[in-house]
Amino acid sequence: MPERRRKFYGWGYEDQGPNDEQKKHMAERMAKRFGLAELTLTPVPREAELRLREPRVKPPDSLAEICSMTPHARAEHSYGRSFRDIVRAFRRDYPNPFDFVAYPRDEADVVRLLEWCDACDVAASPYGGGSSVVGGVEPPAHGDYRGAVSIDLGRLDRVVEIDRASRAARIQAGVFGPALEDQLRPHGLTLRHFPQSFEFSALGGWIATRSGGHYATLYTHIDDFVESVRAVTPRGIYESRRLPGSGAGPSPDRMLIGSEGILGVITEAWMRLQERPKFRAGASVAFPDFMTGARAVRAIAQAGLYPANCRLLDPGEAANAGANQGEAAVMVLAFESADHDLEAWMKRALECCADFGGRVPQEAARTRTDADATHEGAAGAWRDAFLKAPYLRDALVAMGMVSETFETAITWDRFENFHTRLMERAHQAVREVCGQGTVTVRFTHAYPDGPAPYYTILAPGKRGSELEQWDEIKRAVSDTLIDLGGTITHHHAVGRDHRQWYDRQRPELFAAALRAAKHALDPNAILNPGVLIDPESP
Repeated sequence: MPERRRKFYGWGYEDQGPNDEQKKHMAERMAKRFGLAELTLTPVPREAELRLREPRVKPPDSLAEICSMTPHARAEHSYGRSFRDIVRAFRRDYPNPFDFVAYPRDEADVVRLLEWCDACDVAASPYGGGSSVVGGVEPPAHGDYRGAVSIDLGRLDRVVEIDRASRAARIQAGVFGPALEDQLRPHGLTLRHFPQSFEFSALGGWIATRSGGHYATLYTHIDDFVESVRAVTPRGIYESRRLPGSGAGPSPDRMLIGSEGILGVITEAWMRLQERPKFRAGASVAFPDFMTGARAVRAIAQAGLYPANCRLLDPGEAANAGANQGEAAVMVLAFESADHDLEAWMKRALECCADFGGRVPQEAARTRTDADATHEGAAGAWRDAFLKAPYLRDALVAMGMVSETFETAITWDRFENFHTRLMERAHQAVREVCGQGTVTVRFTHAYPDGPAPYYTILAPGKRGSELEQWDEIKRAVSDTLIDLGGTITHHHAVGRDHRQWYDRQRPELFAAALRAAKHALDPNAILNPGVLIDPESP
């Protein structure tokens, strides 16, 4: 049987995503939506069309059997899956590909790879699922490196050990989300971390980027599940002690969580698990406008109810997801538990919604024990749209649309002014750059002290100028976001695309401390250069 391959230019496997007929219908609907003439579709790139430069370096004979220099492997690993990445792929534009891709079989292979890279001045970039949307996995564009290698951890894909008493597991870093859950399911356990990229992202990547999961309150980030981490650095093995908690100085785990591959290659971690849920309750609540719904979200977040889902969609987002016709904002609300009935929690949350004029469905507080409890109605429509979204990005690029998302977080006391001004600036930028377009928003996560709003821009692009248009809109919105006190990223990471705004957000003394840490662990600065900091000696 032929090997099933991932697309080198977009999301998923080569046999996944909309077919040509579906893309044609999507283009017709998009043209009608924006009052445009027919939108033509750029054909997807083919491997035969790639014209990659010759590798500048080749792996030594001792590592050759775990390395690949095929055009498909090099192209697939040289870009992530952001709008910018896919546009460049559709242009067949790969001016700076990796020289080869390494597929270590175990930690010993990772050690040998880093030793060779360090000795030969070759940059090394860890690679999990390649789902980065911030330029986090591509080769460095600058620096005096003889070459660059992508280290794909996909073969490190096992749950090695389960501690049932402590409800934790030792897990290799390269395991993808579905394979991880498949290995935990027979034990009645789950990590319960489901980012939108779940299908094609790996544990090590979640830890390295401080991934945010699907669940909207309580355990929202991968940070909450990490018990200890092990990584390979050019200076040796970095491993923290496995503990339920510790007050012994700054956390060694935290230095690797969010390090985005600049300090070491994460090879495994002990992760806190949970019992698989048995009880579920779900509802969708309509509000007259987004800001009214936001006040209800705040009440729920501060009530200590901790729903699994508490997403608020503005009318535009609700219409795009098929939750309604765009006449109201919609809250997607859900609870789940492995231990108890949920009626009291759901009832109290719906009371909070009613206090702010939410239209509460009948019998929404009823607990169910079947998986369909949170997959029906408006909530189910949103969930379906959420999971399909990554597959649609390729089609939007093919038809010449400009698509961008930006996610942030802000405290409740500043949210209303923040949201109003950011929406004004985003609409202005879209009109100035593209002539027309839409800006919508939803909450992805909600905390007692503030929400994480997620904004989506969709606009007709000018053929051949989509990247420049994207860049101009992104710059305008990101400048405003930082000026208003938000974070440049809540869960997408920094990568290279967010560097200039991250530099404005983080304290300069922290950057100096991070440079010192990098110099201690990676003195020749071979690991993912250009991400988070410039790799200068302190």
